[in-house]
Amino acid sequence: MKAESILCIGQTPWKGDFQRPAVQLLTELALHYNVLYVDYQYTAKDAAMHFLGGKKVPMQKILRTSGDLESLRLANGEEIHIWTPPVMMPVNSMPEGLHDTFLTVNIQRLLKGLLPVMQQLGIQNPIVINAFHPVYGLALIGKLGEGANIYYCFDEITAEPWMARHGTRYEPEYLRRVDAVVTTSETLRIAKSRLQPNSYTVKNGANFDLFRQTYELRKSRDVTHKTVGYLGTADNRLDLDLIEHCVQRMPEVRFQFLGPVNHPSLVPRLGQYLNVEFISPKEPHELPDYLARMHVGMIPFVRNEHTYTIYPLKINEYLAAGMPVVSTEFSMLDDFTGVVRLANTPEQFAEGLQAALNENDPDLTKRRIDMAEANSWAHRAQEFEQVIKKTLNRRVGQEALASLE
Repeated sequence: MKAESILCIGQTPWKGDFQRPAVQLLTELALHYNVLYVDYQYTAKDAAMHFLGGKKVPMQKILRTSGDLESLRLANGEEIHIWTPPVMMPVNSMPEGLHDTFLTVNIQRLLKGLLPVMQQLGIQNPIVINAFHPVYGLALIGKLGEGANIYYCFDEITAEPWMARHGTRYEPEYLRRVDAVVTTSETLRIAKSRLQPNSYTVKNGANFDLFRQTYELRKSRDVTHKTVGYLGTADNRLDLDLIEHCVQRMPEVRFQFLGPVNHPSLVPRLGQYLNVEFISPKEPHELPDYLARMHVGMIPFVRNEHTYTIYPLKINEYLAAGMPVVSTEFSMLDDFTGVVRLANTPEQFAEGLQAALNENDPDLTKRRIDMAEANSWAHRAQEFEQVIKKTLNRRVGQEALASLE
């Protein structure tokens, strides 16, 4: 019997075409905790886009006035609960006053459906983990009977256009009021620790068992055509000048981008080259088959204040597949010294890719796989659980002191 419950306020859907840190962590934490995940809060704008064919939205779920509760059996045998809230007002683009007014309406609507669900599942005094949604997080403090509030911050909020407008107003106060903040990089932890001293780093991991399949699949694949791959969202983090230099310099090498393309200039600029291919997003279980056709994984990020706070998911996913990795030195990557090739100029990056493509060292391959296993989500969940225990113990101590005053 699991004594403790986790209630996670998510800002992404549980199900989707790419790996999500919160989903991976909660999958592992479900081994020891009852887990209720509050799914992405779809708005009327999302619903309109669904009818126009621009976005997939679970309409049957969000049109229910009390939302929709689903029990999901995970691959590890555990069960979690996913609650999809009813449709919300779209507030992100509103000016401050209107935003705050309609946010209150959204929160009331959310609580009206969520509190009965918590009662139905027998969830009391949950550990609330807010997965990078400080606007909702601040508005919900004290309203869920929570035993602790932990802010799981996996990106710099000023770099997220859809959230920066109001998130930058809400996050400072939210940081002051939570019991702890967990970030995915040390640079991000240092930034958030200025307002929340109980700050911890739990870096992104890899679904090791999933991506390890790539290594075995590659043995039976025709991989004679040298291929450099990029896995994940292609957005403004990418250094297009650097990538284009490599594409031009290595016309015999295929460059594949697997995942959503959110950079407006990427396809117009690189799509003209015969050795560049864009592959639509795939379900997580499909990824090993695609990665098995690639020889090298690349992380060609620009170097700026935003990328400096990033610990990319893809780095350990490449390593779990046994793939050589070439990356710009966009952040603190000391953990990967000797395992990942670092290159900062277009010329150096192209040379690094060429060296990686020509590599044939079983010992290095094993070293990469071993490192990814040490960085698996199972290990990251153990680190996160230690934060939970420290936070709960500190709360108990604070409450004991308060009772003596």
